[in-house]
Amino acid sequence: MSSNAGSPSHPDQPVPGTPPMAASPLTRAVLEIDEYASGLGWDQPARLFALVDTAKLRAQEPALAAQLGLEGAPGSAAPSYTPIEQDELPAGTALDKFLGTVAWPDAVAGCALTVERLMLPPSAEGSVPHGLNEKQLAKWVAGHPDRQEVRMTVAVLRDGARESAVRLREKDSPTEVLTGPDLVPGLAEALAATFAA
Repeated sequence: MSSNAGSPSHPDQPVPGTPPMAASPLTRAVLEIDEYASGLGWDQPARLFALVDTAKLRAQEPALAAQLGLEGAPGSAAPSYTPIEQDELPAGTALDKFLGTVAWPDAVAGCALTVERLMLPPSAEGSVPHGLNEKQLAKWVAGHPDRQEVRMTVAVLRDGARESAVRLREKDSPTEVLTGPDLVPGLAEALAATFAA
Protein backbone atom coordinates (compact mmCIF):
# COMPACT_ATOMS: atom_id res chain seq x y z
CA MET A 1 0.00 0.00 0.00
CA SER A 2 1.29 3.39 -0.83
CA SER A 3 2.39 5.60 1.99
CA ASN A 4 1.13 8.60 0.05
CA ALA A 5 -1.67 9.42 2.44
CA GLY A 6 -3.98 12.33 1.93
CA SER A 7 -7.03 13.49 0.09
CA PRO A 8 -6.74 13.71 -3.69
CA SER A 9 -6.33 17.48 -3.77
CA HIS A 10 -4.29 17.94 -0.59
CA PRO A 11 -1.65 15.25 0.00
CA ASP A 12 -1.07 14.32 3.62
CA GLN A 13 -4.32 15.90 4.77
CA PRO A 14 -6.74 14.14 7.10
CA VAL A 15 -10.36 13.86 6.13
CA PRO A 16 -11.84 17.30 6.82
CA GLY A 17 -14.67 17.85 9.25
CA THR A 18 -15.32 17.82 12.93
CA PRO A 19 -15.77 14.34 14.34
CA PRO A 20 -19.40 13.86 15.30
CA MET A 21 -20.34 12.89 18.82
CA ALA A 22 -20.51 9.12 19.01
CA ALA A 23 -20.09 6.34 21.52
CA SER A 24 -16.64 5.12 20.52
CA PRO A 25 -13.57 6.52 18.75
CA LEU A 26 -14.07 4.02 15.92
CA THR A 27 -17.70 5.07 15.45
CA ARG A 28 -16.60 8.72 15.33
CA ALA A 29 -14.00 7.88 12.66
CA VAL A 30 -16.58 5.99 10.57
CA LEU A 31 -19.05 8.87 10.79
CA GLU A 32 -16.31 11.37 9.92
CA ILE A 33 -15.48 9.36 6.79
CA ASP A 34 -19.19 9.06 5.93
CA GLU A 35 -19.55 12.84 6.25
CA TYR A 36 -16.49 13.38 4.05
CA ALA A 37 -17.83 10.97 1.39
CA SER A 38 -21.22 12.67 1.55
CA GLY A 39 -19.57 16.00 0.79
CA LEU A 40 -18.13 14.51 -2.40
CA GLY A 41 -21.58 13.51 -3.65
CA TRP A 42 -22.81 10.24 -5.06
CA ASP A 43 -21.50 8.09 -7.91
CA GLN A 44 -18.00 8.08 -6.46
CA PRO A 45 -15.38 5.33 -6.60
CA ALA A 46 -14.52 3.26 -3.54
CA ARG A 47 -12.12 5.03 -1.16
CA LEU A 48 -9.65 3.42 1.23
CA PHE A 49 -8.44 5.05 4.44
CA ALA A 50 -5.71 4.30 6.96
CA LEU A 51 -6.75 4.92 10.57
CA VAL A 52 -3.98 6.20 12.80
CA ASP A 53 -4.10 6.78 16.54
CA THR A 54 -4.28 10.57 16.82
CA ALA A 55 -2.44 10.76 20.16
CA LYS A 56 0.43 8.58 18.89
CA LEU A 57 0.63 10.63 15.72
CA ARG A 58 0.94 13.83 17.78
CA ALA A 59 3.60 12.28 20.02
CA GLN A 60 5.68 10.52 17.35
CA GLU A 61 5.26 12.90 14.42
CA PRO A 62 4.51 16.39 15.82
CA ALA A 63 5.45 18.18 12.59
CA LEU A 64 3.17 15.93 10.53
CA ALA A 65 0.39 16.28 13.11
CA ALA A 66 0.68 20.06 12.90
CA GLN A 67 0.61 19.88 9.10
CA LEU A 68 -2.55 17.78 9.33
CA GLY A 69 -4.18 20.30 11.67
CA LEU A 70 -4.02 17.97 14.68
CA GLU A 71 -2.27 20.34 17.07
CA GLY A 72 -2.61 19.71 20.76
CA ALA A 73 -0.69 18.15 23.57
CA PRO A 74 -0.31 14.37 23.32
CA GLY A 75 -3.03 12.66 25.31
CA SER A 76 -4.93 15.92 25.79
CA ALA A 77 -8.04 14.75 23.95
CA ALA A 78 -10.25 11.71 24.16
CA PRO A 79 -8.99 8.69 22.20
CA SER A 80 -9.49 9.13 18.49
CA TYR A 81 -8.43 7.88 15.09
CA THR A 82 -7.41 10.13 12.24
CA PRO A 83 -8.59 8.79 8.86
CA ILE A 84 -6.09 9.41 6.06
CA GLU A 85 -7.25 8.73 2.53
CA GLN A 86 -5.00 6.48 0.47
CA ASP A 87 -4.25 6.56 -3.24
CA GLU A 88 -7.17 5.93 -5.55
CA LEU A 89 -8.08 2.29 -6.04
CA PRO A 90 -7.00 0.94 -9.44
CA ALA A 91 -9.79 1.19 -12.02
CA GLY A 92 -11.16 -2.10 -13.27
CA THR A 93 -9.80 -4.16 -10.36
CA ALA A 94 -12.34 -6.13 -8.34
CA LEU A 95 -12.52 -4.83 -4.78
CA ASP A 96 -11.84 -8.22 -3.17
CA LYS A 97 -8.79 -8.76 -5.37
CA PHE A 98 -7.47 -5.30 -4.58
CA LEU A 99 -7.92 -5.75 -0.83
CA GLY A 100 -5.98 -9.01 -1.11
CA THR A 101 -2.94 -6.95 -2.14
CA VAL A 102 -3.09 -4.44 0.74
CA ALA A 103 -0.66 -4.52 3.65
CA TRP A 104 -0.31 -1.87 6.34
CA PRO A 105 2.72 -0.58 8.26
CA ASP A 106 2.72 -1.02 12.04
CA ALA A 107 1.80 2.64 12.62
CA VAL A 108 -1.63 2.05 11.10
CA ALA A 109 -4.14 1.12 13.80
CA GLY A 110 -6.96 0.25 11.43
CA CYS A 111 -8.44 0.88 8.03
CA ALA A 112 -11.74 1.89 6.49
CA LEU A 113 -13.41 1.70 3.12
CA THR A 114 -16.33 3.59 1.70
CA VAL A 115 -18.14 2.10 -1.28
CA GLU A 116 -21.46 2.58 -3.06
CA ARG A 117 -23.66 -0.38 -3.95
CA LEU A 118 -27.18 -1.27 -5.04
CA MET A 119 -29.15 -3.41 -2.63
CA LEU A 120 -32.57 -4.93 -2.43
CA PRO A 121 -34.89 -5.03 0.57
CA PRO A 122 -35.22 -8.46 2.24
CA SER A 123 -38.70 -8.81 0.72
CA ALA A 124 -37.16 -8.95 -2.79
CA GLU A 125 -34.56 -11.62 -2.02
CA GLY A 126 -36.99 -14.47 -2.72
CA SER A 127 -37.49 -13.29 -6.30
CA VAL A 128 -33.79 -13.42 -7.28
CA PRO A 129 -33.42 -15.77 -10.27
CA HIS A 130 -31.17 -18.79 -9.68
CA GLY A 131 -28.08 -19.54 -11.74
CA LEU A 132 -27.03 -15.97 -12.48
CA ASN A 133 -23.34 -15.12 -12.60
CA GLU A 134 -22.06 -11.99 -10.86
CA LYS A 135 -22.54 -9.68 -13.87
CA GLN A 136 -26.03 -11.01 -14.59
CA LEU A 137 -27.02 -10.63 -10.94
CA ALA A 138 -25.72 -7.03 -10.86
CA LYS A 139 -27.72 -6.23 -14.00
CA TRP A 140 -30.85 -7.85 -12.54
CA VAL A 141 -30.52 -5.89 -9.27
CA ALA A 142 -29.89 -2.62 -11.18
CA GLY A 143 -33.18 -3.12 -13.02
CA HIS A 144 -35.25 -4.08 -9.99
CA PRO A 145 -37.90 -1.46 -9.09
CA ASP A 146 -37.22 -1.81 -5.33
CA ARG A 147 -33.44 -1.38 -5.55
CA GLN A 148 -31.83 1.19 -3.29
CA GLU A 149 -28.49 2.90 -3.66
CA VAL A 150 -26.42 2.88 -0.49
CA ARG A 151 -23.05 4.15 0.63
CA MET A 152 -21.35 1.83 3.09
CA THR A 153 -18.43 2.90 5.25
CA VAL A 154 -16.77 0.03 7.09
CA ALA A 155 -13.80 0.24 9.46
CA VAL A 156 -11.78 -2.34 11.35
CA LEU A 157 -8.97 -2.09 13.87
CA ARG A 158 -6.03 -4.44 14.29
CA ASP A 159 -7.55 -5.65 17.57
CA GLY A 160 -10.65 -6.87 15.74
CA ALA A 161 -13.03 -4.01 16.59
CA ARG A 162 -15.44 -3.17 13.76
CA GLU A 163 -17.87 -0.41 12.90
CA SER A 164 -19.91 0.54 9.87
CA ALA A 165 -22.25 3.23 8.62
CA VAL A 166 -24.86 2.85 5.89
CA ARG A 167 -26.54 5.79 4.16
CA LEU A 168 -29.39 5.45 1.64
CA ARG A 169 -29.23 7.78 -1.33
CA GLU A 170 -32.96 8.49 -1.04
CA LYS A 171 -32.49 9.55 2.60
CA ASP A 172 -29.18 11.40 2.21
CA SER A 173 -29.01 13.16 5.55
CA PRO A 174 -26.54 13.00 8.47
CA THR A 175 -29.48 12.11 10.74
CA GLU A 176 -30.41 9.11 8.54
CA VAL A 177 -27.15 7.14 8.86
CA LEU A 178 -27.42 3.65 10.34
CA THR A 179 -24.39 2.50 12.35
CA GLY A 180 -23.39 -0.80 13.89
CA PRO A 181 -20.52 -3.28 13.99
CA ASP A 182 -22.20 -6.03 11.95
CA LEU A 183 -24.01 -4.21 9.14
CA VAL A 184 -21.58 -5.28 6.39
CA PRO A 185 -19.83 -8.39 7.75
CA GLY A 186 -18.30 -9.57 4.47
CA LEU A 187 -16.58 -6.26 3.82
CA ALA A 188 -15.41 -6.07 7.44
CA GLU A 189 -13.85 -9.54 7.06
CA ALA A 190 -12.07 -8.47 3.87
CA LEU A 191 -10.67 -5.35 5.58
CA ALA A 192 -9.60 -7.34 8.66
CA ALA A 193 -7.69 -9.71 6.36
CA THR A 194 -5.45 -6.78 5.30
CA PHE A 195 -3.91 -6.96 8.81
CA ALA A 196 -3.42 -10.74 8.81
CA ALA A 197 0.24 -10.87 7.82
